[in-house]
Amino acid sequence: MDYSTPQNVFRQHPNMRLRNTSIDGSDGSQLFDDTSGATPASQMGYKNQQAGPESAAYPGQSLLSDPMSNLAMAYGSSLASQGKEMMDKNLDRFIPISKLKYYFAVDTVYVGKKLGLLVFPYMHQNWEVNYQQDTPVAPRFDVNAPDLYIPTMGFITYILVAGLALGTQNRFSPELLGVQASSAFVWLIMEVLAVLLSLYLVTVNTDLTTIDLLAFSGYKYVGMIVGVVSGLLFGKPAYYLSLLWCCAAIFIFMIRTLRLKLLSESAAEGRLVRGARNQLRMYLTMSIAAAQPIFMYWLTCHLIR
Repeated sequence: MDYSTPQNVFRQHPNMRLRNTSIDGSDGSQLFDDTSGATPASQMGYKNQQAGPESAAYPGQSLLSDPMSNLAMAYGSSLASQGKEMMDKNLDRFIPISKLKYYFAVDTVYVGKKLGLLVFPYMHQNWEVNYQQDTPVAPRFDVNAPDLYIPTMGFITYILVAGLALGTQNRFSPELLGVQASSAFVWLIMEVLAVLLSLYLVTVNTDLTTIDLLAFSGYKYVGMIVGVVSGLLFGKPAYYLSLLWCCAAIFIFMIRTLRLKLLSESAAEGRLVRGARNQLRMYLTMSIAAAQPIFMYWLTCHLIR
């Protein structure tokens, strides 16, 4: 029996290893590898996903903090403000937005007095518009001042009343109501354009503006509404009587209002009008006033049957 030393046995059998030796040559007492310091692949991917948005946000933050980007943003806002000012200036040239505020400066008291003046103008004495520092006062302070609130609301109410009248006659349809509204609007625009052309041909120097003429031409819708409502409630005779009253009222209203705008000072004071030019102005005033009852009847006669 050969009692060889372990060293001799290891030399004879080099493929044999000791039972307590580690394969990696580490300490024999360690049975498992230390994985506490290693990061699993799944956790590494999760960290990269978390770090992705944060890392993507840093370039944007650096871009916003760039002085050149701030300068570009300031320049862009300056261009936008300049473009807005230019648009408002050009828009005000064709549509005077600032002046429109004057024509809508009304209150409940003014509306009530103005409606009474349009229906009962016979007892009214002073028709002159009050001025303050060469500018007319707001309509809510002067019942003689023209406004666009009553013409606008009158036009809308007239369309609604026309739809009601068509409905009572079983003739209502959206298309027919649209035709009614468009025809009334077209006649209004044609009336204003005809007055402007007449003023140009007669060479009248007046402070009447296009908006003033639009306001005066729109006051006839009040009488039209009164006539149609009376006809719907009490029949055709009531329509004719009320419309006749309102036609006479709007005729007197237009004569007494426009004569201060179109005629000379002597005519406004009631003295004899002399000269061919003043005669033309007087005829023009009468024509504008006489056209109101014609339009009132033309736009309402088909609504009452």
